[in-house]
Amino acid sequence: MKVEEIPYQQTNFLSQFILDYISGAKSLKPFYNRTPELDSFKAQITEKQKQKVNRKNLVSSLSNQYAGLDTSSLVKHNIQLLADENTFTVATGHQLCLFTGPLYFIYKIISTLNLAESLKKNYPEFNFIPIYWMASEDNDFDEVNHVHLFGKKLTWNQNQKGGVGAIPTNTLTPLLEELKVILGNSEEATTLYTLISNTYLNNNDLASATRSLVNNLFSKYGLVILDSNTESLKREAISLIKTDVLKQENYPLIEQTNKQLPKAQAYVRPINFFYQLKGTRNRIEFIGQNYVIVNTALTFTKAALEIEIENYPERFSPNVLLRPLYKELILPNLAMIGGGAEVSYWMQLKSTFLANKIVFPILFLRNSALIIDAKTASKLNNLGISSQNLFEQEHALHKLYVSKNTERKISVSDELLQTEKLFTKLIANTEDKSLQKSILSDKHKQINILKKIEQKLIKSEKQKHQVKLAQISQIKNKLFPSNTLQERYDNIIPFYLQYGTAFIDSLKSELQPFNSKFTVITKE
Repeated sequence: MKVEEIPYQQTNFLSQFILDYISGAKSLKPFYNRTPELDSFKAQITEKQKQKVNRKNLVSSLSNQYAGLDTSSLVKHNIQLLADENTFTVATGHQLCLFTGPLYFIYKIISTLNLAESLKKNYPEFNFIPIYWMASEDNDFDEVNHVHLFGKKLTWNQNQKGGVGAIPTNTLTPLLEELKVILGNSEEATTLYTLISNTYLNNNDLASATRSLVNNLFSKYGLVILDSNTESLKREAISLIKTDVLKQENYPLIEQTNKQLPKAQAYVRPINFFYQLKGTRNRIEFIGQNYVIVNTALTFTKAALEIEIENYPERFSPNVLLRPLYKELILPNLAMIGGGAEVSYWMQLKSTFLANKIVFPILFLRNSALIIDAKTASKLNNLGISSQNLFEQEHALHKLYVSKNTERKISVSDELLQTEKLFTKLIANTEDKSLQKSILSDKHKQINILKKIEQKLIKSEKQKHQVKLAQISQIKNKLFPSNTLQERYDNIIPFYLQYGTAFIDSLKSELQPFNSKFTVITKE
């Protein structure tokens, strides 16, 4: 196995906002607490120790969620460790995607596991538990109901609304039959299919199935899976719910921060909680003198809604901006591991955390990776295409190959430089502004003519290399499907089918949380 690291700046897939964050730009420092460095955790631990967390309730809730689930002794031990005041968590969160969804979900968890292990080595007097926070309350089913496998898109069709975690999995039978055909009948395929089908058909809903599947993949590493959509944990957040819903105090704080940020990732509303019942999850709005549950006939007076919050806190579901506060309220958490969008919207919340007396965690950008199989790697080597070249656009790769494999000179870079010098000299030889403008116009014309000549030379040369250029296009489309990163499109199934459990083990050995570079892993 060959591992290469490429600076994120050279991949062209991260926003400038995130590039500024990982490079420590001063302009963003007001929007987060501490930098994602090992030395930052000493102060983070000290600050988090001052925040009261109901550890007893957390352990009890997790124990109930794991009842009946066959998990590792390490997971059981980690859950009990959470009762210890010297135990802290590092957490990632993600939607309940079908069959785990895109690869970056796996990378999120591995980043979290490795961060916890690294902290234990450097702060041995404390315990650090990796947490996967299941976003079971999300209601955008279209974002999680499909998976891309071997060039096909498998889609789960069903009509239940509300939080996706409660969706029953018994409607998955037709899709699982389709998956069985796609996987084939090899020994590895049969084993994998049995794991997946048993996971989804032996659990009643998507939340339970996701917990079971992720537990199967990661329990040996001690990953603890938490579903926060429970009455016992929501009861811890009653004050937080009242502050947002009844007092609407978070809205102006986030709005003010949004005005200062280069770009606000998530939209803030006056009320940032949904009201959820079985099969429904609707926004709460304050209209006139009452609280209205949008798209329903339900309305509450302020007094009635306060009673509802106190008696049924599980009916109140935080949106994307209030979920971070809820998470950090109930967990003894030190760090959040997420993608670029997540890091961005967490930075909208620092002042809101302060106002609610909740410690703001250290924000870590999850690891990113590109997996290249041995056959593809061999083709790239024969074509003279490096891993770093792969992040170029397809037309640029074609031009690179042609320029390397032609005996004729097809670049006009020297001519362009000479033209630039010539016209610069001509302009300098006159003070007539009108003439200078005319010369400048002629310069642009000449440059455009030279560039068109270069394009014709390249096109002519490309015709001699059509087979090789087609190979380049095929490889580019395979590793960057739909012109996006592999990790945002491909699922773990093809890799697990090919490499088995060793695939996750190899990822875990290479994806380091303090490494802010893109990892290219070539299988040999």
